[in-house]
Amino acid sequence: VDEVTFLLRSQFVSIVGNVGLVIPVVLALAALLALAGWDGVMTPAKAEGILAHHHLLGPTALFAAATGVLLFLSSLIAGWVENWFVFHRLDAAIAYHPRATRLLGAARARRWAAYWRDHISGWAANISLGLMLGLVPPVLGFFGLPFEVRHVTLVAGQLAAATHELGWGALHSPALWWAVAGMAACGVLNVAVSFALAFRLALAAQNVRGVGRRRVYAALFSRLRRQPLAFVLPVTPRHR
Repeated sequence: VDEVTFLLRSQFVSIVGNVGLVIPVVLALAALLALAGWDGVMTPAKAEGILAHHHLLGPTALFAAATGVLLFLSSLIAGWVENWFVFHRLDAAIAYHPRATRLLGAARARRWAAYWRDHISGWAANISLGLMLGLVPPVLGFFGLPFEVRHVTLVAGQLAAATHELGWGALHSPALWWAVAGMAACGVLNVAVSFALAFRLALAAQNVRGVGRRRVYAALFSRLRRQPLAFVLPVTPRHR
């Protein structure tokens, strides 16, 4: 239960960090383009369309949940790549291959091997996720299946650009705040769906079934009921 609490807390911090950085960066880039003489990153009609497109009561929740599935799939790819890397002992191949040691030196080759052993999973996850976020919508669209990516970071950037185009008056528009609510829903569903699928897979991999699985779920809901803030803030868990 503590491990799940810490994992969800780290995901919450990641979302806050992503959104907290992408919004000012997008606003700064839009301002620089305006100073450079560009008319804007988009037309006012396009900006209003983006706000309407991300309305909380539209298909945003459904697309955000589907994006959570892509996040889960990227973790599977990352796990597969890491297993492949370890099984074939590629870290040893990098560290002791004659060409690698000749080009990098023995000490640097060992450091390079250790880096890839520790970070190959993260590289595989990010690259595969980027490819899926970019390729899945047009591929499904080719077969007539409408799908749009609703990743909380991408949505935050789009809303920031649209708000800059519409000006300060957009802060008084209900459409903006409905879209902000949709962005928050994207963050919750991205994490909830991807984590639920990964957690279920982890339980199956550890052969936790039946009564054991129900006990795990009961313990999690008990922690959520007693200490809901522990899932988003560094609160020390209280044990019975």
